[in-house]
Amino acid sequence: MTEQPHSHALAYTEPEKIQSIDSEFLSGKRYPYQEDMSLVEDIDLLAATPGEDLNWLEDIHLLEEDGVPAVFDRYSNCFVKIHFPIPAGREDEMARKVLIAHLQSGNSYGIELKEIHCKFPQPELGPWVEGSQTVGTDWAPPVLEGWEKPFGH
Repeated sequence: MTEQPHSHALAYTEPEKIQSIDSEFLSGKRYPYQEDMSLVEDIDLLAATPGEDLNWLEDIHLLEEDGVPAVFDRYSNCFVKIHFPIPAGREDEMARKVLIAHLQSGNSYGIELKEIHCKFPQPELGPWVEGSQTVGTDWAPPVLEGWEKPFGH
């Protein structure tokens, strides 16, 4: 029979660490464009590119997260996994299209947080969606209810 650790010994063990974060973990769900290539096939990457800056597309590549093809959403600092077969030679194109679909839909966790946390005016859905509402025009630091700044500080 193995000896049980003293109850206070459990307080000294490390909690489980999350090694990776993906959009499914943050949102608690998958989105249809992650599972069906036909939903991203018609996305025009040049038309979706903000301004004249095509260079940002060159930085978007098909990666892998937890053994699944994925694209990195830097606005949420997470991966968007791709659950459909990707044709050979179209890996980066599909990653870019899935990312654009994710950003334009407003499903990016970073975009969801913008309304509350952005400190300067900017389009909520970023430059990828023309006419997106502006957020960040009235930011104020959060206040913890019932807390007062100590006297003299």
